[in-house]
Amino acid sequence: MLHKNFIAGSWVEGSSTTRNINPSNTDDVIGEYTQADRAQAEQAIAAAKAAFPAWRKSGIQQRAEILDRIGTEILARKEELGRLLSREEGKTLPEGIGEVARAGQIFKFFAGEALMQAGEILPSVRPGITVEITRDPLGVVGLITPWNFPIAIPAWKIAPALAYGNCVVFKPADLVPGSAWALAEIIARAGLPEGVFNLVMGRGSVVGETFIQSPDVAAISFTGSVDTGKRIAAACGAGMKKFQLEMGGKNPLVVLDDADLKVAVNCAVQGAYYSTGQRCTASSRLIVTQGIHDRFVDAVTAELKQLVVDDALKPGTQIGPVVDQKQLDQDLYYIGLAKDEGAKLAWGGERLNRETPGFYLQPALFTETRNDMRINREEVFGPVATVIRVEDYEEALAVANDTPFGLTSGICTTSLKHAQHFKQNVETGMTMVNLPTAGVDYHVPFGGRKGSSYGTREQGRYAVEFYTTVKTSYTLPL
Repeated sequence: MLHKNFIAGSWVEGSSTTRNINPSNTDDVIGEYTQADRAQAEQAIAAAKAAFPAWRKSGIQQRAEILDRIGTEILARKEELGRLLSREEGKTLPEGIGEVARAGQIFKFFAGEALMQAGEILPSVRPGITVEITRDPLGVVGLITPWNFPIAIPAWKIAPALAYGNCVVFKPADLVPGSAWALAEIIARAGLPEGVFNLVMGRGSVVGETFIQSPDVAAISFTGSVDTGKRIAAACGAGMKKFQLEMGGKNPLVVLDDADLKVAVNCAVQGAYYSTGQRCTASSRLIVTQGIHDRFVDAVTAELKQLVVDDALKPGTQIGPVVDQKQLDQDLYYIGLAKDEGAKLAWGGERLNRETPGFYLQPALFTETRNDMRINREEVFGPVATVIRVEDYEEALAVANDTPFGLTSGICTTSLKHAQHFKQNVETGMTMVNLPTAGVDYHVPFGGRKGSSYGTREQGRYAVEFYTTVKTSYTLPL
């Protein structure tokens, strides 16, 4: 079966095809997926533009019911869709099922938000005049999503876009089209008018570029690499197009002398290595004070030695494969670079063989690293973490903030004083106390600072800030 694009209410074949490969077993082809060319991307934009005048005037009850239906079906099929997700992306089956459940919950959340759109009525400083403040949808929004969360991130972009009356052109990551196509198939049957939602699979340099350059696309929401994000920012700025960027991270986890060692180790291992470390919120820099350093390193190393790295669908697997050969090569490059920089490899970093051919990598832990090393400045995006030894809390905070990124952070401590000071002074958009840096709720804002994010927050009630524009109206009754 060829999985086609969805444009103007119809499934249409593109100009070429690509194969979706299982990273746990490269002999396993999940399916064939069509690839759009520039002309087809333009057709999708035109369909969305044509549908917008009617959709923006649609009733909020209609939108709420459609989004709720989508969420209900996703949740009812979470085991099936979770297996597909894990098979194509490589995160373990429990993680895949959990991500699908989150996607369903996101659609249900925004079904409620569709009914809760608020405005304000204020008196003018001029007697007799009324001021009304409302929000309008933007129009056609282009959504470009990454491969590491192939259903949750599309959900948290698509659901608010539709809830607030926009029309969507959606380009999923070329590497993992399966989950996105399955989501689109559910959306296609949910009762949306033709053209309101369009799936356009294909290369970012073709489809994504068409979205960015089109004068008919009012806004771009992008999650992906820093370099691509910068190019999008430049192009959207030149075209006066609204844009929202979620990019990389080099997230610190601070462990103080007074931390509960068991809690700290769990935060480090869960945050740095689960989902194969392929999360922008992963704890890649473990900043540890002198008094607990050696015990922490020994305990984390012991825990890493027990982790089961295997096929994502196998019961008991804790760490699945890296997503593809390109990402594996990048991980191995940085492991080699860290050694060349003088870091000590405490554990792991070896390519592994399993029953099936896949991109298996032993989780790596480096010690004796400095914050100015490239391994601590650049995002690896794999199961690789470093330990930076510091003297005290003040040095730990300074090191945590000494990075071009600012997505998330964490601290392990039993000191309320240090926890409160850290929350107030760490330069990240999100922070955790005695919890892994990875793992955020669907109903609260997501986003960072500095080189990690640009624009308004995603998720939760804050999503309205991106997907709408404010209108101020004055009325003098006659």
